[in-house]
Amino acid sequence: MTQSNSIDTRQNKIVGYWLFCVAAMVFIMVVLGGLTRLTGSGLSMVDWRPLTGWLPPLAEGQWQQVFDLYKLSPQYKEINFGMTLAEFKEIFWLEYFHRLWGRLIGLAFGLPLVFFFLRGWISREMRLPLFVLFLLGGAQGGLGWYMVKSGLINEPEVSQYRLMAHLGFAFALYGALLWCGIKFVKEKSLRALARFRQQSRVLWGLSFLTILAGALVAGLDAGLTYNTFPLMDGDLVPDGLFMQDPWWINHFENITTVQFQHRVLGITTLCFTLWIWATNTPCLQTRLCAVVVVLQVVLGIATLLHIVPVSLASLHQAGGLIVFSAITWLNYEIKG
Repeated sequence: MTQSNSIDTRQNKIVGYWLFCVAAMVFIMVVLGGLTRLTGSGLSMVDWRPLTGWLPPLAEGQWQQVFDLYKLSPQYKEINFGMTLAEFKEIFWLEYFHRLWGRLIGLAFGLPLVFFFLRGWISREMRLPLFVLFLLGGAQGGLGWYMVKSGLINEPEVSQYRLMAHLGFAFALYGALLWCGIKFVKEKSLRALARFRQQSRVLWGLSFLTILAGALVAGLDAGLTYNTFPLMDGDLVPDGLFMQDPWWINHFENITTVQFQHRVLGITTLCFTLWIWATNTPCLQTRLCAVVVVLQVVLGIATLLHIVPVSLASLHQAGGLIVFSAITWLNYEIKG
């Protein structure tokens, strides 16, 4: 290997590891977002100042002003009426750190991106994708506020549609960061049979669809019902799946249907993963996918049976990110 090639390889690895670090920050961001929802903290900040909202309230008068704004929200009026300022601070801080972490991700991505671009460490092929990723990251912040706004108007609950969009977009950004990072770090990818490539792509899509279905479960608090497994209300296929009209709305607004389809998609993902592992030449990526998907399904069942405690629910969301990471790695390795 020539000295020039050695330098290029080192530069590529630095860029790749930077992208992995940003992906890790997104991982933490998604977990923080889940905690804000599970603890009821996500609606504590009723305004959005993306450029000037870095600092929290510092003086007592500032705290009182923020608290007075919160008192106008549906969550205070219907759920937290009579809450003290000290109690408000407890839910405020988690949402504040969630938003602050998003801003830090923007800096951690944007500033090095400019540096690497000016130093010529990013190829022409990757300049546009990385720049688009940076813009999409900013759009994700706007989408998060759009989601929060839905819980500040009439009901103290965010729209499950906006929650699904926000979470799905986060997973898409996370997967794209991993993919780009692997592309910089690994010089070559393995070649595989066309059938294996197709299977891995189907698994990728299936896992993403399962994640979106889980977002609907979270948005409707559907996990608080039918807390048995594998039966729902004593049946494998419960009654009332298509009670609402038109029929397709049940997939998004019927609690029974929403939980049932998430179960079916989760088990289907598990079975398909195990089938890929059993019918193809064993490799590290297929083994890893099989292990993490099995653990994720077990964790999801435990979350359901224990009626969605914050700890298990948060771990289950983090598990979704780990599953998506493993499947992304599998897809990159066998692309051809």
